[in-house]
Amino acid sequence: MNDDKEFLGKEPVGKLLLRLALPTVAAQLINMLYNIVDRIYIGHIPGIGATALTGVGVCMPLILIVSAFAALVGNGGAPRASIFMGKKDNETAEKILGNCFTLQIIISVILTVVLLVWNRDFLMAFGASENTIEYAVNYMNIYALGTIFVEVTLGMNAFITAQGFAKTGMLSVLIGAVANIILDPIFIFGLDMDVRGAALATILSQALSCTWVVWFLCGKKTTLRLRRRNIGLQPGIVLPCVALGTSVFVMQASESVISVCFNSSLQKYGGDIAVGAMTILTSVMQFAMLPLQGLGQGAQPVISYNYGADNVGRVRATYRLLLKASLSYSCLLWLIVMLFPQGFAAMFTTDAQLMEYTKTALRVYMAAALLFGIQIACQMTFNALGRAVESIVVAVVRKFVLLIPLIYIMPAVLRSDRTMAVYMAEPVADTIAVTFTAVLFAIQFKKTLAKLEKKPQAEPDQT
Repeated sequence: MNDDKEFLGKEPVGKLLLRLALPTVAAQLINMLYNIVDRIYIGHIPGIGATALTGVGVCMPLILIVSAFAALVGNGGAPRASIFMGKKDNETAEKILGNCFTLQIIISVILTVVLLVWNRDFLMAFGASENTIEYAVNYMNIYALGTIFVEVTLGMNAFITAQGFAKTGMLSVLIGAVANIILDPIFIFGLDMDVRGAALATILSQALSCTWVVWFLCGKKTTLRLRRRNIGLQPGIVLPCVALGTSVFVMQASESVISVCFNSSLQKYGGDIAVGAMTILTSVMQFAMLPLQGLGQGAQPVISYNYGADNVGRVRATYRLLLKASLSYSCLLWLIVMLFPQGFAAMFTTDAQLMEYTKTALRVYMAAALLFGIQIACQMTFNALGRAVESIVVAVVRKFVLLIPLIYIMPAVLRSDRTMAVYMAEPVADTIAVTFTAVLFAIQFKKTLAKLEKKPQAEPDQT
């Protein structure tokens, strides 16, 4: 923490981005452990590991929807709070925090009821088979009870990071992840609860993180405080946040729809082994995407604050640095996946057939991963600038306009191996989407900065 409340507008951009991005990247990697550690332990349960892993994999669409609603509120409200902090209007920023907290609670209650009542129907529609449905239901019945902890932790932690408290945000996630790693083997193996133990460990761990996040936002160390007078919903405050968060919501919630499309298509052409492989591919994709999102979240407070302060040079410099860092990471990760796919597969299963199958599928599925850095840098910068429409457009184009149709088109085109053709839909869609996003961003970013340059600069560039 920096005692200077204006450090987002004063510190050199390179030093500032490093300071904020490292903890947020670490937080994303740690957060990923929640689901991945569960899957690693579940995949190694004697006798039922491969089937149980496939069952939990079918739960992913519902888990992604829960996370997407947290992003709808948190990733929409946090950048707007940072922008108002840049304008020296902390009162409005605190109203945004309070309104988003209340909305998060309301959404949590609704989601909990929906998941408890209809989770079996959803899971069957999402690709569960007679062999895997009971494992999926057992996991989701317990996970649903912890929805409020997941929502508040993920949604409100965005406001901690948005104020520049990146290390505190990382600690919020670390508390839960460490607890999850400790509790998983106790519940899964020690108490013989199999997938139910994994779900219980997850929600108890999220409850610890949730307590920490709320305690910090109500305390004296935070710049923006959660106050009772600000928790009443005001449409003029909350609706712009929801509009801005819609792009991230679409990006994450669409993963649920896409998971359904992938699972149903793979079940048709390849059976349970193809769906099981998809569970592993999804985990590796998270490994690719979450650190990139962490970089974007580290840059968001800097871009948003300086955009609110009309500081063109710092906005431009931060984006360029974000792009370089994101692209470097995505290229490195792509290279590792292409060279050592069996290493990633072995993390999740000891089943020789599933491991061999996944090795080939992973190379196909991740073929365009080196381009992810461009997509995420542009999309996260759109969000940091409050550009809701552009953010929504690039999210919708990538997922709904391109990927979902290609999941069904590719097997019809490549009939020699229709299962692998389904996996190939991902790199084809990503290549087209990145091209579209880069062109749109270049045009709109230039226009946005041109408008700012017409205004007097609040601070000289310190890049």
